[in-house]
Amino acid sequence: VQLQASGGGLVQAGDSLRLSCATSGGSFSQYLMAWFRQAPGKERAFVAAITWGNYNRYYVDSVKGRFTISRDDAKNTVFLQMNSLKPEDTAVYYCAARLTKDYARKDYPYWGQGTQVTVSS
Repeated sequence: VQLQASGGGLVQAGDSLRLSCATSGGSFSQYLMAWFRQAPGKERAFVAAITWGNYNRYYVDSVKGRFTISRDDAKNTVFLQMNSLKPEDTAVYYCAARLTKDYARKDYPYWGQGTQVTVSS
């Protein structure tokens, strides 16, 4: 499975961005899809996940109410809509895929290359 993340950029606090992650080479509709982020000097951390089938969504507390994860199974793509961005959201954002439902574990077998999000104050 190959994942290609895009949509990052430099924005001001309060702005919005929409990240996309296009996948190929696997059965996208059977994967749990997630976004992680890694800020400078910090470990990679879970941000959001969406399951297959029922499309259950999970978020880290710090982004609840601001970020929305969604998926388009027809286009094999997962999205992360990020609103009301804050400087502390600055990080490299990675998409990831797995077949199991333990969404917060970092041992995803498939990862995208990352896209930089920088939020200025």
